Amino acid sequence: MTGGWAVVVPVKSPAVGKSRLDVPGIDRATLARAIALDTIEAAAACAEVAQVFVVTDDPAVIVGAHDIPGLRFVPEEEPRGLNAAIALGADAAGERMPRAALLGDLPSLRPDDLADALARAGRVDRGVVADAEGSGSTLVTAREGVPWRTEFGPDSHARHIALGCVGLDVSDGSTLRRDVDTAEQLGEAAAHGLGRRTAALAAPPVTDAGDGQISR
Repeated sequence: MTGGWAVVVPVKSPAVGKSRLDVPGIDRATLARAIALDTIEAAAACAEVAQVFVVTDDPAVIVGAHDIPGLRFVPEEEPRGLNAAIALGADAAGERMPRAALLGDLPSLRPDDLADALARAGRVDRGVVADAEGSGSTLVTAREGVPWRTEFGPDSHARHIALGCVGLDVSDGSTLRRDVDTAEQLGEAAAHGLGRRTAALAAPPVTDAGDGQISR
């Protein structure tokens, strides 16, 4: 990690996280952790990122991240919601560096797509990236010295714009926009290539196509 951004990734306990992610034959908690870890790994590999702060009370996430370098874990001793968890990470980072909140449900995230968004974010005080549907947010940013606020929840993109965030003009095909809450969204993310942990659980089986080729 060589850039200047602090990226905060909140990871909910599997008891409450990703309740709509119902994929037959796959344990929901195991899949949610894999998705979060793939997101964290992509953020850690991003050239614009100096430090990744993972806010979680799930020890399995900490154990699972043992091979991802340069992480800092921030305990969420008393869960009070997503925005409060992100605020803990932002406080740990401090205001001397630019900060970004990245939701931990982007299993197809590519480091270059995150780098592109952060480079754009460096030109505004506050920025936001909309999800593929356009109503949610996957990334919220604040430059150094700018007080931190987020409004994740229903219609969060409009709420972040109301806070003064500038919509960051990332491409429709950016993997940063492919958050996953449902099995359908996981399939859409898979079209962009899943991270290694998520792919190990959710990649479609290899079958014989009947003409000597292998299909997925």
